[in-house]
Amino acid sequence: MNKEIKVAIVHDWLTNMGGAEKVVLALEKAFPGSPIYTSTYTPENMPEFKNLDVRTTKLQNLPKPLKKLHKFLPTLRVNAFKDLDLSDFDIIISSSSAEAKQVKKTRPDQIHICYCHTPIRYYWSHYKDYKKDPGFGKLNFIIKMLMPLIIPKQKKLDFEAAQKVDLFIANSTTVQKRIEKYYKQKSIVLNPPVDVKRFKPSKKRDEFYVALGRQVPYKRVDLAVKACTELNIPLKVFGNGSEHEKLTKIAGNNVKFFTDRFSDASDEKVEEALNNSKGFIFPAEEDFGIVQVEALAGGSPVIGLSRGGTTDIVEDNVSGVLFDNQDVESLKSAILKAEKMNFPASTLNRKAKRFDESMFIRQIQNIVKRELTKKHK
Repeated sequence: MNKEIKVAIVHDWLTNMGGAEKVVLALEKAFPGSPIYTSTYTPENMPEFKNLDVRTTKLQNLPKPLKKLHKFLPTLRVNAFKDLDLSDFDIIISSSSAEAKQVKKTRPDQIHICYCHTPIRYYWSHYKDYKKDPGFGKLNFIIKMLMPLIIPKQKKLDFEAAQKVDLFIANSTTVQKRIEKYYKQKSIVLNPPVDVKRFKPSKKRDEFYVALGRQVPYKRVDLAVKACTELNIPLKVFGNGSEHEKLTKIAGNNVKFFTDRFSDASDEKVEEALNNSKGFIFPAEEDFGIVQVEALAGGSPVIGLSRGGTTDIVEDNVSGVLFDNQDVESLKSAILKAEKMNFPASTLNRKAKRFDESMFIRQIQNIVKRELTKKHK
């Protein structure tokens, strides 16, 4: 990579670690020293970013109570990203499932590449689901009333921003289809990076299954809990969220909860669980679903819904078992099918390596080189 090329990385917000934030870390590794622009930043929750050049928008200066509510204020984020001065940079890479793609080019020779985790879910692909259950608990009735008033304008702003992107990179084939459907734009697919090296799969597997992730409605962890409770199969559940209390109430004695998913200690527990479990249950429709790759790296076959990013990751009857209907009976059938099958841990780990972070870094560097060459022909 030409050292004179200046790259800016732009991300929606840096308040909690997740798959999208790991993409940002990999982007910085691909282009070392590049500043990372974001709407708001919570350093205490993001130790991985401690020594990186993180620059925030004016939203960082909001009073603390308002800053915590920034996700409810999309228009403020749109304006904050538009106000960023990125004139010093040759390449702008936005990492976006929200408003980061709103950044503006100020020079004709600048290139804006958007790594799209998905077109904004609550505007486009999953509007009806969010309208039914926005996931704000006691505030749901207020959000339901506001959505039809606010979202049409936000969709327009989002679509307009998408038309100014030079290249879309989709994180999965499902997201690629959404980009074309909602933004009317072509894209290339580059799956997110995964740190597969940290997993050491055990040849001898235990009898328990694993479910993990944020316990919010669309993740459908309830299906895993119900299915394993009815089948009396041991299940370890890692995570926390608005659904946690509900999940504990419907769980049988065979289901154990580990609610410290996002602490350092829990990462070790998750690794240990995936390195030894009989399988990993993933009933959600995700844009990609990095945790499924982590499960394979740990030697755990995935019992997953045959939608979304799962279809990019799991080969039915080879690296797991896919089921078509997002309900308890379909999941139970898939688990029972997996119980009769053999999934060598070493084979699953090998299949996970195609998602390794080093592969992502090399590919994103090549994409940027190619775009620069096209621009300067």
